[in-house]
Amino acid sequence: MKKPLIGTLVALLLAGATALAGAPTATAASTAPAPPKAEQAVAAVSFAGTVALSNCSGSLVRLPNSTANDPALILSNGHCLDGGMPGPGQVVVNQASSRTFSLLNSAGTKVATLRASKMLYGTMTDTDVSIYQLNTTYASIQSKYGIAPLTVAATHPVQGTAIKVVSGYWKKIYSCSADGFAYRLKEADWTFKDSLRYTSTCNVIGGTSGSPVVDANSGQVVAVNNTINESGQRCTLNNPCEVDQNGAVTVRPGIGYAQETYIIPACFAAGNRLDLTLPGCVLPRP
Repeated sequence: MKKPLIGTLVALLLAGATALAGAPTATAASTAPAPPKAEQAVAAVSFAGTVALSNCSGSLVRLPNSTANDPALILSNGHCLDGGMPGPGQVVVNQASSRTFSLLNSAGTKVATLRASKMLYGTMTDTDVSIYQLNTTYASIQSKYGIAPLTVAATHPVQGTAIKVVSGYWKKIYSCSADGFAYRLKEADWTFKDSLRYTSTCNVIGGTSGSPVVDANSGQVVAVNNTINESGQRCTLNNPCEVDQNGAVTVRPGIGYAQETYIIPACFAAGNRLDLTLPGCVLPRP
């Protein structure tokens, strides 16, 4: 988890550091057989619906029950909040915001500047997520710019699934698989629950924070990218460690992580209205 980037120059200096992506190199010969359907689905994931923040990445998202005329939502990391990183145990809800987001098309070209009306939810407790409400609807965005939102899956991601980490900030994409899940992920003063662990090819960097982690088969968002163990240290800032149910600590140098998003839909009522008291909502409350 890297502190939010300030400007492109700083981002470039951090290019070898952690997240808080570049397309994989092709290895198949021209005479190789056609890839299976799963691999074809991976290639179909694009930048459409992703956004660039001033310091991070994000995505235009809808929930499974969202409608075209609902106010649109932007998903990113809690540590990307414009007010700074929330402390352990801190949950920020329903704050006025005029933050802007650069909306990208499938090629990674900016097609619009979107503006928030409210920061609905932000925390780094148990997860690392921020959700902004825009001053426009999905229907309006689709009509003006031809961009549809990504859908947040309401089910837990599956180990071994091919995934893409799509960075709107860098206009780059990482390809890897869901290697497994960390019972607890501890980084400095923060602890995240049930984090998705990447295989090694998703070696995310500064500025990719908040990128949607897309299931390459369904095209749905299953997590939000947030950190990587940069230098092999144990449980320090930029060096998260895994802690199992028995308290045993595992350090995986160079391995990145994301926070699952399937718990988000249960916390929204009709009209994309945040309601942390809904049955089944487990997001931390203020």
